[in-house]
Amino acid sequence: MLRRVGLILTRMAVAVIALAVLTGTGLAWSAKQEFDSGVTHSTALEPDAPRSRGGAVNILLIGLDTRKDLDGNDLPAEILRELHAGDGTEGGYNANTLILLHIPAELDKVVAFSIPRDNYVPAIGIPGYSQIKIKEAYGLKKAAVQARLIERGETDPVVLERRGREAGRASIVTTVRDLVGVPIDRFAEISLAGFHDLASAVGGVEVCLEAAVDDSAYSGAVFPAGPQHLDSAQALAFVRQRHGLPDGDLDRTRRQQAFLAAVAKSLDESGTLTNLSKLSALMDAAHRNVVLSDGWNLFDFIRDLGAAGSVPVEFRTLPVVRFDVIDGQDVNIIDPAAIKQEVRTAFGQNLPATTEPATEQPQLENRAPMSTTSDGPIPCVH
Repeated sequence: MLRRVGLILTRMAVAVIALAVLTGTGLAWSAKQEFDSGVTHSTALEPDAPRSRGGAVNILLIGLDTRKDLDGNDLPAEILRELHAGDGTEGGYNANTLILLHIPAELDKVVAFSIPRDNYVPAIGIPGYSQIKIKEAYGLKKAAVQARLIERGETDPVVLERRGREAGRASIVTTVRDLVGVPIDRFAEISLAGFHDLASAVGGVEVCLEAAVDDSAYSGAVFPAGPQHLDSAQALAFVRQRHGLPDGDLDRTRRQQAFLAAVAKSLDESGTLTNLSKLSALMDAAHRNVVLSDGWNLFDFIRDLGAAGSVPVEFRTLPVVRFDVIDGQDVNIIDPAAIKQEVRTAFGQNLPATTEPATEQPQLENRAPMSTTSDGPIPCVH
């Protein structure tokens, strides 16, 4: 059973951030209890929000580029040095990784849309802003709510952090839902350090680069071309690099997809799911770095996946019309109607009759969707 669940998860590569950290914990009751007692849950997903029908599930995976822990404390200096992430003041609370995962009731194919972080979208419920980069929906809302709480006399930094981050989670979920036009049933948030800990817990990852890179001034990514094994710090640099890449933020998005596939493959091949010490490391990483939407029963979810057999995963990226500079910031100009149409079509859903048709705007060339299985080759990326 352990091996079977591991194989299923490698084929569910896009769910690694939210699931692979946790999978082994569903295999024994004591481990389940240990995980439940330590994981952080969020009530940011509104109880009256739209939900998928017919047994399908849409999951939003949020990679948060913060140098803080869940209580707002700076990460230890030695971890920041390992992360090549500055002194703790950089990054803010940007949602630099956003992936919408669709699991149909039939479990015949999983579709995962990466959402480029610089997509320029309406600012929903954020005072003082009309348009923002989608990655900013979390941090700007968090800051606004914390400022309001301080005005009302709240001084406890832990209370401010936790309530601010709950508001940030609700904001990013609402913003993404408005953009893609489909329900979001669950979400999982993982911090910058969580990427590092995940790669460390599985013993590093295998990736492939189309060309050598040297981004020592920013992300710390310095790699030759071709297939190679990255340790945890190198893996984080790999997913964070955008300077010096041909398509910048879009190439960074493709790297995130490749990282997820690589971690899933490593989970299977390293025997992590059958090794108690490695499972313990995964649980520790989850307790420190992962937040799950309230009411998500991961263990029943994993059981259902295990019963489904081999399920291919198709990685896609939301289309971008063009790049622009607004108020001194690089942004992605998008066609929201075209995005809604593409997402609904990929998810096998019909557009509502009241939805405006997508406008005919040229899209930047996007690479073909990347499909992955546990025994497939490592995809090379920029």
